[in-house]
Amino acid sequence: MAKTSVIERNKKRERLVKKFSAKRAQLKTMAKDESLSLEERFNARMKLSQLPRDSSPVRVRLRCELSGRGRGNYKKFRLSRIALRDLAALGQIPGMVKSSW
Repeated sequence: MAKTSVIERNKKRERLVKKFSAKRAQLKTMAKDESLSLEERFNARMKLSQLPRDSSPVRVRLRCELSGRGRGNYKKFRLSRIALRDLAALGQIPGMVKSSW
């Protein structure tokens, strides 16, 4: 089980990404737009750099929903490999069975 503070910090980052996503996308399109003047594009980049760092989607870590584990996660299930195996063994994931040959 991951520390609660680390899990909460990641949740805060997810909230900030959601909050600033529209503004960040608008500033990025302005910064890349060749039809704008060089000064306007530079100002857009400066405003983009003044946004909170944690509002960048790159800083959000994929963590297990059950344990908070930060490594060995399956994106499709949002679960770690350990939690996924336990749930599959209990038969709680539809269509997933333990392989045997």
